[in-house]
Amino acid sequence: MYCPFCNANDTKVTDSRLIRENNQIRRRRECLDCKERFTTYETAELSLPRLIKRDGRRDPFNESKLRAGLLRALEKRPVSLEQIETAINHIIRKARTQGEREISSAQIGEWVMEELHNLDQVAYVRFASVYRSFQDINEFREEITRLEKNAKSEK
Repeated sequence: MYCPFCNANDTKVTDSRLIRENNQIRRRRECLDCKERFTTYETAELSLPRLIKRDGRRDPFNESKLRAGLLRALEKRPVSLEQIETAINHIIRKARTQGEREISSAQIGEWVMEELHNLDQVAYVRFASVYRSFQDINEFREEITRLEKNAKSEK
């Protein structure tokens, strides 16, 4: 690792710690030449599957689009950023563990719906209305009724 202060290539690791749900390593390093200390972060570079869209196009998995969709559904809802990041990590982990090179965007949408169902029912209905293209108020009513039935059966 090159020192960011003097560009020497001789540094030593003084401390290593797992962070971010054990998928990233934080390392404290010290340059052996100038004695400056600095921090590096290490993550495994795992490729995510490509998405097969409804129209047949294939696009790379885009974590920022996933995050934007969740944030839009959860706007002004009492859900912490930590909970949102955990949901995103669950979805990404599911996509990676599928073992497929391509996965349908519909599958990602269903996983998002599962996560939103667990986080916030209002956000779930918001997302479902766009994802399933609700056409009228009756479709909202049906989805809310389905949620109420599930809540009663879980008690």
